[in-house]
Amino acid sequence: MTDYTTIDFDSLTARAGDEVVTHSYVRDIPLSGGKTLALVTLDNGRDHTRPNTLGAVSLLGYAKTLDALKERAAAGEIHAVAITGKPFILAAGADLSKVAEIPDKQTARMFGQLGHHALGKASELGVPSFVFINGLALGGGLEIALNADYRTVDASVPAVALPEVFLGLVPGWGGAYLLPNLIGIENALKVVIENPLKQNRTLKGADVLELGIADALFPSVNFLEDSIRWADDVVSGRIKVKRPNEPGKVERLVKWDAAIGIATKMLRSRIGSVPKSPYAALELMKAAKSGTKAEAFAREDDMLAELATGDQLHASVYAFNLVQKRAKRPAGAPDKALAKPVTKVGVLGAGYMASQLALLFVRRLQVPVVITDIDRERVDKGVAYISGEIDALLGKGRISADEANRLKALVTGTIDKADFADCDWVIEAVYEELEIKQNLFAEVERFISPDAVLATNTSSLSVEQIGAKLAHPERLVGFHFFTPVAVMPLIEVVKTPRTDDATLSTAMVTAKNLKKNAVITADTPGFVVNRVLAKLLGEAMHAVDNGTPFEVVDEAMAPLGLPMPPSQLLDLVGLKVGAHVLDTHHAAFPDRFHRSENLHRLADHGTLLDKDDKGRIKGFDKGALKIVSGGTSPLSTDEILTRLQDGLADEVHRMLEDGVVAAPEDIDLCMILGAGFPFQMGGVTPYLDRVGASERVFGDTFHHPPVRGVGA
Repeated sequence: MTDYTTIDFDSLTARAGDEVVTHSYVRDIPLSGGKTLALVTLDNGRDHTRPNTLGAVSLLGYAKTLDALKERAAAGEIHAVAITGKPFILAAGADLSKVAEIPDKQTARMFGQLGHHALGKASELGVPSFVFINGLALGGGLEIALNADYRTVDASVPAVALPEVFLGLVPGWGGAYLLPNLIGIENALKVVIENPLKQNRTLKGADVLELGIADALFPSVNFLEDSIRWADDVVSGRIKVKRPNEPGKVERLVKWDAAIGIATKMLRSRIGSVPKSPYAALELMKAAKSGTKAEAFAREDDMLAELATGDQLHASVYAFNLVQKRAKRPAGAPDKALAKPVTKVGVLGAGYMASQLALLFVRRLQVPVVITDIDRERVDKGVAYISGEIDALLGKGRISADEANRLKALVTGTIDKADFADCDWVIEAVYEELEIKQNLFAEVERFISPDAVLATNTSSLSVEQIGAKLAHPERLVGFHFFTPVAVMPLIEVVKTPRTDDATLSTAMVTAKNLKKNAVITADTPGFVVNRVLAKLLGEAMHAVDNGTPFEVVDEAMAPLGLPMPPSQLLDLVGLKVGAHVLDTHHAAFPDRFHRSENLHRLADHGTLLDKDDKGRIKGFDKGALKIVSGGTSPLSTDEILTRLQDGLADEVHRMLEDGVVAAPEDIDLCMILGAGFPFQMGGVTPYLDRVGASERVFGDTFHHPPVRGVGA
């Protein structure tokens, strides 16, 4: 096994560059009986907007601090050590930007070894060690706590998690071994695998205690004092810590491998086999059932060396930066000062989509919302749906009874467009028929103020044409949501040639107030997400129409790492919608987008997949397979994949040339947030660069240099 004390880590500090160093400050706290606790506070000297992170200099400083405390413990000067963080923050783990700069596997392995070397010292002090989780604890931040003997947690901590597999890594500083051996394999799988793949779900303080990660929970008002008092009781023997979730012999013999097997099957069904990190984490956690800590840490070092230098980590860091940085500073957004206030919202339509929009607007903006439709029955049904959804939020404890009553009182329904007179923002979500939308906007414009903004949720029609009958088309903007509205984080904000800056600014500020990410696009067919998906579905149906079985098409497109294969995507969006999307794009770009008569026949048939009573897929519907069985020129998986890669590279390049969005990053941001393209692929353009499609199609790459891993 590796002896970390023999490794010279100075080469890592030489690469630290502009690392924001998290320092380890020590002060002595008196305990009962004349004993002393050394309290280590992690602090990078910045406010809460810049969390503590753990680079090479920070880790070596932490290790040096614990070495000094070990000497003091041996001399009888201190009787316990506790570690906590600056206000609201324990630590957010490794600095991702530094991880992405690792030049080779040897350096990556050494970085993993340094983490083990430093954090592992908390269990080797010769006196009890504690971590007081006083705030955010992510990745290596949580692993600081796991390496200690005992843990307390603040009841109000905002987020505790091991998010590494979401970013193409594994918990590499002890987490993959220590956590399952602390809280049991099933609980650990939830934290390490399940939560990261659910949009990076995190734990609150109560969750941390319930799972057994923390031994005690205290309110934030006196968290540090209560934690020190509790540690005093543990040191003195007045409290004996019990850990009911700690795995015993039966779990190791019976449940451990079974849980790993179930998790493996779940991953294959949900994400396929392209993402490497979740399976790597499973491999480490399976091995954590037995063996020594030193052996486990060596396995983590090896795995980290592989993943930290691979394509998927670099693509994940690229995607992470898009979501965390670029999304917060949208390209082309006008000055926020131009935005008009939105004090009342009107929603044209009362169907499912319109009602979802109304619910979102009233929840996030907390302003009056009025909905309308062609008759009172539809309006009343829409209002009732919104009221029911508010009751559901109350039932889940997401809102209080007072807030539920307030939100319900803000929602009204009408069949009189004159009730929209004082609305600052009016959005339509009616049937995708151009004339219907044109006439609806022309009618409501007669009642609203000259400053009111009009927005359309169209997914396939020209926004400019929708506004053709308006007296003031400059007030119209596209505002395209994705379903389910409450969950999907993207809005495509569509700027027509006539949309003025005040309208566009209002749309961007409103999107932010709705807690959504907005990307500005030009008014072109499909905007971004639907145009890329139309290319994918068009290539899938082209292969099917030529006689390729659906199973082969699904297999051929698997290397893109998409959240579902094309057949399931068609089933999700609906066969009629899929046929309409392909028709729309074929009409606009007949030489590049395939129109499938078979897809129309499938839509008339009504189903593609055979499902059981619980909606689980059993296979393909026999009638559907008969409909598409006439092709005589089937394609191989390689032919399908190459056609798709080259077709996507060509289409995305054209979109950028035509100014649909400002940059490749905006295409990827849309596909990640609007279509669920995986972080590990970095969206679509880094993938197309890596597989050579960009070079094949237009003789260059989207990114300079391409987003890819480093050599050995």
